[in-house]
Amino acid sequence: METQTLEGRTLFITGASRGIGLAIARRAAADGANIVIAAKTTEANPKLPGTIHSAAREVEAAGGKALALQVDIRDEASVLAAVARAVETFGGIDILVNNASAISLTGTETTPMKRFDLMHGVNARGTYLCTMACLPALRESAKQRRNPHVLTMSPPLSMKTHWFENHVAYSMAKYGMSMCTLGHAGEFLKYGIGVNSLWPRTAIATAALQMIPGVDVARCRKPEILADAAYLVLTSDSGNTGNFYIDDELLAAHGITDLDPYAVTPGTQDFIPDFFVD
Repeated sequence: METQTLEGRTLFITGASRGIGLAIARRAAADGANIVIAAKTTEANPKLPGTIHSAAREVEAAGGKALALQVDIRDEASVLAAVARAVETFGGIDILVNNASAISLTGTETTPMKRFDLMHGVNARGTYLCTMACLPALRESAKQRRNPHVLTMSPPLSMKTHWFENHVAYSMAKYGMSMCTLGHAGEFLKYGIGVNSLWPRTAIATAALQMIPGVDVARCRKPEILADAAYLVLTSDSGNTGNFYIDDELLAAHGITDLDPYAVTPGTQDFIPDFFVD
């Protein structure tokens, strides 16, 4: 069963005020989906544009319905309240996109425990918490045959030294998200909930990436490549579970091989490779 469309589906997307989360929200909104924008930013920041309110306007302009909620996914009460609001507003949740993430590409001596705790709190714990909080609604969605999914923006698990040695804390936190996919895919199989991960082959031009010194954005792809790849996962049968997708491979499997429209600089061949892709 392919749903073919996300019309009328409700997506709870963390970190959807900008970047990849917002791109996924806009793509789903084009079908007429309901989008819960669960993110922290309520006031514009010149260095990091985008708020839950500006994202809601973009979702509505794209054709969807939006519910903008200020949520700190490290805070259990905040997440539970947001999930309850989403269910109250739209009657349920069919899809959870675990997109929110914190990054610090620092070594052990230059990663204070406050930064370690932030990355683990947002990435691994936040993904686990949001999945747990949405599970009753996702199980209900399964009972109603509404094709429920959990999609986490995290990499394939690759236990190789070179993915850890330069930023142990970040790698642990990011792989924590992937371990949720691995475990929850098995655990939720009996409910009929699809659980998958998606990761880009190349660096993606987001406002957060541009804050990392020395990144050449001209050698990146746009967030829309992940939005289109995510759409393919979320419209597939929820029995399709436990996969760690790479964006270009997934698109190619669906006959989409011309990726030049996704390039920040059309014609680019020399993309910055993303982390964790062997």
